[in-house]
Order: sequence, then structure tokens, then C-alpha cells
Amino acid sequence: MGFLFPKIYPILDSFCIPADARTEFLKALGEALAGAGVTLMEYRNKNGTDAEILADVAILRTAMPAPTIKLILDDRVDLVERSGFDGVHVDAGDLTPSEARGLLGTGRIVGTFGGSGALLPGILKEPADYLSIGPVYSTTTKQTTKANIGPEGVRRLREQAGPDAVLVAVGGITLETAPLVLAAGANTVAVAAAIFRRADPAAEFRHWLEALG
Repeated sequence: MGFLFPKIYPILDSFCIPADARTEFLKALGEALAGAGVTLMEYRNKNGTDAEILADVAILRTAMPAPTIKLILDDRVDLVERSGFDGVHVDAGDLTPSEARGLLGTGRIVGTFGGSGALLPGILKEPADYLSIGPVYSTTTKQTTKANIGPEGVRRLREQAGPDAVLVAVGGITLETAPLVLAAGANTVAVAAAIFRRADPAAEFRHWLEALG
């Protein structure tokens, strides 16, 4: 697809969303992130009901309008059409990238996990627009038993993937380590806690954007 992946995109995990005044919080957050220059964001809610997820994404879609901003829904291929989101990220235990692509067609983004110590067998043949790799460093926002790969692991996966695959590095990346990860071969760094645990996530994102160029 013709979408140009940014050097950084935020992952909004539901743990960052307060139970009280949820609508107002998401509206203000989405508008602020849009104003800060976000062009791609993933919404992740592992335990929410369909109703909660659809309510959240409706607010975010309004605050972060298409086509300027691409919004990715984690896991829930079945809710992408209803949400008005631009794509989905699927992992082990979800639908495969081929199944997601079959349901969503060619006009939406499909991302998936590409590997940690090495690329997953056959992953480059899957119809995925990007492959997430990692964890690069220790992460507090997603449970994993995989060992940290560090920038050297990113470099190794880039060699295995070749120059054309879009590699999104995830896991414990900070503003200080992001340049190392990008220099090692990642196209993009995806960040959750380092942005959304700040008092002003939009200002923090803008800071990252200015630093990474």
C-alpha cells in the first residue's frame, strides 16, 4: 500500500484510559494527539467488551479523522469495519494476516508480529503491511516471555527481512534509545508507556517527533 509509515507511532493501551469521564478524556486526548502530528496510532484493549471498545474507537475516530490519521485496532478484526478504523494488528492466537486480509480487503492496513530472535518462518510471504519485532527492551505494557533483542537483534532481523519489509520495533523503547533502534534498521518505533504515562502525552509525542525528525 502507499502509506508512508512514520518514524514513531503511539500505542494507546486501555490501561491508560480512566474509568471516570472516559468520553471527555478520549476526546481531549485524541484531539491533542492529532494536533501534535500523529499520523498513525494503535488502540489496544485486551479485556474490554465489544461495547466499550466500540465506544472508545468512535470517540477516537471523530477526534482523529481519516484520511489524515490512520488508526489501527489491536486483535479485533471483527470490529474494524464497525469502528471505521483503517486496519488491524494481529498476533499469535488471533486470525492470521491472510485471514485478516481476506476479511478486510486490500484497502486497509494489516500488521502482525514478525519475530524476536529470528523472523518467524514464512512471515515474509504473509500479506502484512508491517511486521512488529521485539521486545527490543523490557516492557511493562504487554506480557511476554520473549528475551529482549536490543539494537543488535533489530539489525539481525533487518538482514533477514531484506530492505523492503516495514519493521516496527516495540518494547521498552525510550527517546534516548529510539535513534539506536532506527539506526539498526527499524523503520518505525511503536511506543506506549513512554508517551501515555506522561502528564501531557501530546506534548511528549511532539518532543519525540522533533527529536527523531
